[in-house]
Amino acid sequence: MELFLHDRKFLLSQFLILCMIIVVSCRGPVYKPPEIEKLTDHFSRLSVNQSYNVFYGGTNIHMTNNGSSAEIILDKSSGSGLISKEKYYYGFFNAALKLPAHFTSGVVVAFYMSNSDVFPHNHDEIDFELLGHEKRRDWVLQTNLYGNGSVHTGREEKFYLWFDPTLDFHDYTILWNNHHIVFLVDNVPIREVVHNTAISSVYPSKPMSIIVTIWDGSEWATHGGKYPVNYNYAPFITTMKGIELEGCIKQQQNNTNSSSILTPTCSKRSSTSSFDPVDGEGFMKLSSQQMAGLDWARRKHMFYSYCQDTKRYKVLPPECTAK
Repeated sequence: MELFLHDRKFLLSQFLILCMIIVVSCRGPVYKPPEIEKLTDHFSRLSVNQSYNVFYGGTNIHMTNNGSSAEIILDKSSGSGLISKEKYYYGFFNAALKLPAHFTSGVVVAFYMSNSDVFPHNHDEIDFELLGHEKRRDWVLQTNLYGNGSVHTGREEKFYLWFDPTLDFHDYTILWNNHHIVFLVDNVPIREVVHNTAISSVYPSKPMSIIVTIWDGSEWATHGGKYPVNYNYAPFITTMKGIELEGCIKQQQNNTNSSSILTPTCSKRSSTSSFDPVDGEGFMKLSSQQMAGLDWARRKHMFYSYCQDTKRYKVLPPECTAK
C-alpha cells in the first residue's frame, strides 16, 4: 500500500511538471517588467469620439461607453480603422488596446502615424503592428519607421509580449520629437531611434495623422503568409480606449497648398520649447530607469532586428553601425 501511494504521488508530480511545461511552451515565458515611471500619467486621456474619425469600414466600427471607447472589427466583408481628427508634428501618442483572442493568424492590428495621404511619394511613418498567430497568445509586436519615402529600407524590429494582450487593455505609445523616437508598451521603452546624422535623412519630419486599423494581412503577417486569416473565427474585435494625443497640431488654412508644412500650434506644457510639447528634459533622453527597461525588453523579448539581418542587407543601414 505504501509503495502504491509513493508511485501515485510520483506520477502526480510528474503530471504537474508536464502541465507546467505545456503551459510555458504554449504561452511562452512570462517575465515581470521592471518598475518604470509612467509617462502616460503626464497627459490627459481623451475619449475616442473626441479624437478620431472613421478612416474606413464604418459599419465595422462600434462606439462604446458613450464614445469613450470603440471596437474596430475585421470580418469577411471588411476591416476597419479610425484616423485622428488632427495632424501632429511631434508629440506623445497613446492608445490602450485589447486584442482579439483565439486563432488570429493573418490578422494585423496597427497603431501608427502616417502622412501618405498628403505626401504619397515621400511620406513618413512610425508603426506599431500587432501580428496575429496560430496560437492564441503568441501575438508578435513589430515596430518600423520610414522617413521621406524610404520604404525600400525596412527598419523592422519584432518582439514577443510579456503578457496576454487579449485579456486586458495595454498601452502602446509613440514618443516623437527632434531628439528621438521611442516606442513604449505599458510605459516600458522597447525601442529608441536617436535622431543623429546617420539617420537624419530618413527621420520622420512632417506632420502626420494617428491611425488605428484592423485588417487582413494573410499574405505576410503570420510566418510570411503560411497561415492566412481563418474567418471561421470571425469577427475579430479590437477594443480601444485610453487615448492620449499631445502634440503640435497642424492648422489648416484657406488658399494654402495642402502639401505645405504650416507652423503647428503646440501645447504650452513644454518648458523648453513652444514648438514641441514633449521637448522638456524628461522627454529629451531616456532616464537610467527607462534605459534599464529598454535593455530588459530587448534582451528578453526582441527576436528580430533589421540591424542584425546581414542576409537581407549586405551593407547595413548607416544607423546600425553608427557610434
